[in-house]
Amino acid sequence: MKYGIIGGSGLTKFRDLKIEHREIVKTPYGEASAPLIHGRFGDVELVFLPRHGSGHRLPPHSINYRANIWAMKELGIREVIGIATVGGISSPPNALVIPDQIIDYTWGREQTFFDGVDGHVSHIDFTEPYCESLRLKLITAATSSGSNVITEGVYGATQGPRLETAAEIRRMRQDGCDLVGMTAMPEASLAREAGLCYATCALVVNWAAGIGDEGPISQQLINQYIEQGMESVRQLIFKLEG
Repeated sequence: MKYGIIGGSGLTKFRDLKIEHREIVKTPYGEASAPLIHGRFGDVELVFLPRHGSGHRLPPHSINYRANIWAMKELGIREVIGIATVGGISSPPNALVIPDQIIDYTWGREQTFFDGVDGHVSHIDFTEPYCESLRLKLITAATSSGSNVITEGVYGATQGPRLETAAEIRRMRQDGCDLVGMTAMPEASLAREAGLCYATCALVVNWAAGIGDEGPISQQLINQYIEQGMESVRQLIFKLEG
């Protein structure tokens, strides 16, 4: 079984991945963020795609989510894991979270394959936005790798690329969000439309605006948490059920 791994900030390259080949996949929606990398990480066979492109050049609102998901499906991938770095609203920095719900605050993104162009419209069930069987695999892998994992949470997806105001975070906390990020949507809903099993592994790299007592959000501190936390993410992937 091959897993599709869509890497976010902090996972633009996959260290120690034994690369077999790279592949450019043509899609009806244009180019994916980068060539897809086929390889092995320990016993795990995977296809890796850096969400923000080579060199982290694509901001969240400019990512071609449709092409990325279509490319995964075209390669026969059935299970896709979205790796994300996020801000914590109730979850603390350096936590590893496998969210179970999403609230979408994004706008203006191409967010469906069912745009009516081909005369076909479908309304997917999105009550549970993440694939539960894959969520459980991630939780099991995180536990077996020794990570302290939070097994549920609500991911609030914002537009970006700027970070949020303290008032926006207060509103999101009232809405029930535990995490704030910029890429869960429309990635998750497109995966559901494409019939793929999709889940997110979120690494908390800072308290969201106005949360905690660290003052203004520091990119230096974020980078520190990314460096520490991505090793936990790599170990989780290493322990995935083959």
